[in-house]
Amino acid sequence: MTHLYIWLLAIALAMDCFAVSIVSGVLYGRIRWKQMLTMAFLFGFFQALNPVIGWFATDRFRFLIEDYDHWIAFGILVFLGGRMVLSSFKDDEEQKVFNPRKLSVIFTLAIATSIDALAVGVSFSCMGITAPATLLYPVAAIGVVSFLMSLAGLFLGIFFGRACAHRLHAELWGGLLLIAIGVKVLFEHIYR
Repeated sequence: MTHLYIWLLAIALAMDCFAVSIVSGVLYGRIRWKQMLTMAFLFGFFQALNPVIGWFATDRFRFLIEDYDHWIAFGILVFLGGRMVLSSFKDDEEQKVFNPRKLSVIFTLAIATSIDALAVGVSFSCMGITAPATLLYPVAAIGVVSFLMSLAGLFLGIFFGRACAHRLHAELWGGLLLIAIGVKVLFEHIYR
């Protein structure tokens, strides 16, 4: 995996955090450092933790799927990307009724926005990451980018208010990026 690939993947995974953070920022209405840092930290933490969980679960049976692991990685990334693209066209009324000031809501949002990262951990194993040490860099990149994009989304929501409350097509672009990475993984393995 190249550095560019890792950072593009981290950005794609952070798009859900970014979109939810914009809406949360609009609802905050002003800077609330404790809640904002808590949200950004939890978003980054769970985005970093879930690939590790997915990788460990898959690493136990990787030898069974080595011959078609690139198809699995392709399928997972295209599925997740497609789901993000489809959800970008839905009018999500649930975002209007949640209270992002509550720790329980922030925690739930952090888990919900990081589910895709669990499947990416499975694809890491399929792409040949076999040692925990090699997992550290991609996971750190995912966590840092998610933290920073969450903070950026919160500030955008606060400072630009209702005008930026829509998703800015973040999920659409994140989904398209995941699909492109899946296609790239497939072509790399087919033409090796």
